[in-house]
Amino acid sequence: MLIGFGVPVSGTWATPEAQKAVVQRAEKLGYHSVWTFQRLLIPEPSEDGRWAEVYQSVQDPIVSLAYLAGLTERVRLGVAVMNIPFMSPVVLAKQLTTLDLLSHGRLDVGLGLGWAPEEFTAAGASFPRRGKRAEEFIDALRGIWTDEVTQFHGEFYEIPPARVKPKPAQLPHPPILLGGFAEPALRRAGRMADGWISSSRADLTAIGESIRTIREAAVGVGRDPSVLRFVCRGVVQIRPGGATDRRLLTGSVEEIRGDFDVLHDRGVTELFIDLNYDPGIGSRDADPEESVRRAEDALVAFAP
Repeated sequence: MLIGFGVPVSGTWATPEAQKAVVQRAEKLGYHSVWTFQRLLIPEPSEDGRWAEVYQSVQDPIVSLAYLAGLTERVRLGVAVMNIPFMSPVVLAKQLTTLDLLSHGRLDVGLGLGWAPEEFTAAGASFPRRGKRAEEFIDALRGIWTDEVTQFHGEFYEIPPARVKPKPAQLPHPPILLGGFAEPALRRAGRMADGWISSSRADLTAIGESIRTIREAAVGVGRDPSVLRFVCRGVVQIRPGGATDRRLLTGSVEEIRGDFDVLHDRGVTELFIDLNYDPGIGSRDADPEESVRRAEDALVAFAP
């Protein structure tokens, strides 16, 4: 199982200095990948249970990865995830192609459907039929990346005959990984994507069932499920004293390391440790220097 690490993108520790320190240290220690995520806004008021502290102040995922592309040489750069309805295929393709070229082919593209009506309103996006829109978007994105002359005519997206250059560094294109936890989303990942990324709220005790659903969907359309990637966002919270009745990836370093084996046995092929979701780190009140120190300890403790 490959091991990655979350980029500081949320709260007080999301500074250029912290991003550089954490990501360069991850690369030096042999981590496979580093990951960002997307959040556009926080509605006011936001005390309805959906808007955790981690979402209160979040940097743009593509811009952060572009900055880090110039500071690294080997580690892969992933976004988990950006929401399809907020963007057009051709604009996103241009941004991601540029990032793939700048990083010499190290980009992993995570895409999702979105869940916050307030963000859809602010982005001028339509909430209904998100699944069908996503399928068209993925088809259009692949066409932009692989066809010499791109042409797409769908229900939601229209691209006139055109050349869209340059093309990505990775052939045929950067890996497309889909998020989502509902059964239609899982089956879509199996049918259309290069893999799947679990959400921050996923029940990791049931992640094996989700992976089986994706594999079954791949087989159903004649795809080889063994080539699919199954990426787990590891909402890691280190609690040195351990914990009773704990959830996976929370507790002592030893307990969490044991959880890595559990997730591997359930079919996870890649796990990235995301400290942004620890309320003591990815928040507006955390001490940024202490957050980086804790990240350094975690990087060493969980190094591949």
